[in-house]
Formats: sequence, structure tokens, C-alpha cells
Amino acid sequence: MTTVAIDTGVGPLLRSWREQRRISQLELALRADSSARHISFIETGRSRPSEEMILRLAEHLDIPVRERNALLLVGGYAPRYAQTAFDDPALDALREGMDRLLQAYEPYPALVVDGTYDVVAANRGMAMLLDPVAEHLLVPPLNAMRLTLHPEGLAPRIRNLREWRADLLSQMERQIALARSAKLRELYEEVAGYPVPESTGSTGSGPAPSLPFALTLLIEHGGEVLSFVCSIATFNTPMDVTVAELAIETFLPADRATADHLRSLTS
Repeated sequence: MTTVAIDTGVGPLLRSWREQRRISQLELALRADSSARHISFIETGRSRPSEEMILRLAEHLDIPVRERNALLLVGGYAPRYAQTAFDDPALDALREGMDRLLQAYEPYPALVVDGTYDVVAANRGMAMLLDPVAEHLLVPPLNAMRLTLHPEGLAPRIRNLREWRADLLSQMERQIALARSAKLRELYEEVAGYPVPESTGSTGSGPAPSLPFALTLLIEHGGEVLSFVCSIATFNTPMDVTVAELAIETFLPADRATADHLRSLTS
């Protein structure tokens, strides 16, 4: 859910997005084939923007589609982008495609999360990493941030928890600034308040070194320290709010020992 109030004028909202993006009125005007004078009139309420102008400015300000709908409503227009339930038959092809992608990635972990990090799909590699995790964290809807940072989740087994936690919280902060979601803010405050274990376990082999090009996730499993590099993929030019907020997260083994360990579990 967006936190934008409907009684807030569309002009001040557009100005807020422009300032957040650190773009001047002149620069936005040049991008949107308009004039700085017209942008100023819109932002101060002296000019009512057309539906086309709102969408054009939103595009050049890189405003999420959910927030574009909110801007249209405030401006007196109908929402442009649908919000289809993930289990709706209209998304059958999308779900099937993602399922094939997740299965093809096995035995390496992969999952799909929505805009508040609830898990909507995962493969067997991900399920393997979650064993063991407290049962109450596995009650649907599973939340990736809770599973990772909760003291009864993956946190005690993450060898570089402080670094990984800082990276995840920073990621959430960027997402909150972009989406302005009250639900996401509540989740952030919850997981940021989890205690950080003084010790995250140990093994005789010790943690693998971090890679020079990316922060690795170092996590214990089956007496081994596994090392992963995480990648996140989203859909290009989505026209649906639900699809726009989906993210496919994959965990690529950062060393041969991790890859061999995962393959041994499925052989």
C-alpha cells in the first residue's frame, strides 16, 4: 500500500519526487519536452496537468507504477496500471516461467519475493538452506527478511552476519525511499530491531574469503561454510503493479567447494 494521501495535491507530490531524484525543474522540463515555467506551475498548483503529462513526468522521474496510480488518483484520473493477484489465472504463464527458471537453477538456491519481501516462490535449493529454521518463521506468508535476520532464522548460521545485515537494511532503506510503503517501513523497523548474535557459529575450516567484486554470503550448512554471491532480477517495463514489484533472487556459489556441496545433496 502507498502512503500517499489522496488530499495531497498532485503538484506537491511531483515536486517531492523531483527533489528526491535531485533533478531541477529545468532538467525535468527538458527530459519531458516541456518548459521549466510549466513544471513550476504544475508543482505550485497554478496549472492542472493532463493525464498524459502526469505519466510522462512519472516516467522521467522513475516513479514506481504503484505510485503512478496514486498520482493519477490525486490528479483526478483513473489508475492506469492494474494490480493482479499473484495467483490470478492471468499470471499463469508468468508463474510457470518463473517456476521453470527456479527449477533450472537447482541445486543452487533461488526464490521470488514481492514488494515487501514476502516469498511467492522458491526452489529446493532454497528449502535446503532453510533447514533448520524455527517453524513459526515458516508459516505462510514467508518473509525473506525475517527468515534471514531473525535470531531463530538464518542469522545464527551466517558467518558474516553484521556485513550481510547492514547490506540488507541498506537495500530496504533504498526501497522505502522509492516505494514509500508503510508496510515496508514496519517490516524494516521490525527486522532492524532484531538482536545480533555475538557469535554466529564456527567451523574448523573457517570462513571463505570475500570476493573482490561483491559481498559474499557466508553461511553454515551441514558442517560446511557455504559461500554465495546474490543477484536480483526484475521485469523490464512492467505494466502491472504486482509484476513490477516482483524480484527473482538467485544465490550463485562463490567457490567450487560450495558448488560441490550443493550438488552432493541432490546426487
